Amino acid sequence: MYHNGQGVARDYKEALRWYGLAAEQGKVEAQVNLGVMYDHGQGVPLDDKEAVRWFRLAAEQGAALAQLKLATKYEQGKGVPQDSKEAVRWYSLAANQGDVFAQVSLGIMYYQGQLVPQDYKEAVKWYRLAAEEGDADAQSSLGLMYGEGYGITQDYKEAAKWYRLAADQGNATAEYFLGVLYDQGQGVAQDYKEAVRWYRLAADQGDASAQHDLGSLYSHGQGVTQDYKEAVRWYRLAAQQGDASAQADLGFMYGEGRGVPQDYIQAHMWSNLAGASGDATGMRNRDIFAGKMTPDQIAEAQRLAREWKPKTRGYKPPQL
Repeated sequence: MYHNGQGVARDYKEALRWYGLAAEQGKVEAQVNLGVMYDHGQGVPLDDKEAVRWFRLAAEQGAALAQLKLATKYEQGKGVPQDSKEAVRWYSLAANQGDVFAQVSLGIMYYQGQLVPQDYKEAVKWYRLAAEEGDADAQSSLGLMYGEGYGITQDYKEAAKWYRLAADQGNATAEYFLGVLYDQGQGVAQDYKEAVRWYRLAADQGDASAQHDLGSLYSHGQGVTQDYKEAVRWYRLAAQQGDASAQADLGFMYGEGRGVPQDYIQAHMWSNLAGASGDATGMRNRDIFAGKMTPDQIAEAQRLAREWKPKTRGYKPPQL
């Protein structure tokens, strides 16, 4: 009550006192809550070691949330030395009790080969358990496994099924990949209008791949009336996030004057950025545009490329 402010004014210190009394008597829920308070610094200074101590006591009594919390501590090396085996052990105990977050975490670990040897079949197993509980991230990931044939027989219909379940919950990744299936006619009848619908939903959430592919459909008039200005708008949104394909296509639109006034400096800049990320089309177009430019124009385009910064967090710029 004191912790959540239910029926009384919220008071972390009082909550801590009562949790402490109960936790010392071995009450599991109190041990978990006490661990959470130390973990978040509620009523006490943040203390990972104390959090670990209480999480461990509760985890050893079978509390799934405490097992999950303890697993993350071992994974991150907070309050305990980093220990991959211990992290996996506690994640597995929580996951086997039906903790969805632990199941998804194990799925990701086995998919990426982090903390454990890469094992797509194990990833599928854990994704499926969480997906069947309705977790959108797990449903989207399971759709990916079916779509790519990772750890399971490739099956586009099953991929579409799981993507749709996640997409109906607003999962942007699933919305995008469901759009891809409609775009390419894999597992569903090809339907560019449906592709546009799902791409737009993901694009509106900021998914760069969806923004690029939506731009491509506008550029080619597939599922929508051909509209170069709209194509440029979506290409630009993706390009500004560092999507190399979008940068190459935006550069092409500037070079051809489609949807924007022809501008070789902008064309060279965007193509150069794409090429620096390894995009072959961007490299080729950059050199074509350079042949139509003065040395001063090329120098200006190169300067703009060097000074360009993406509108997204965590992006690492290519070496120009």
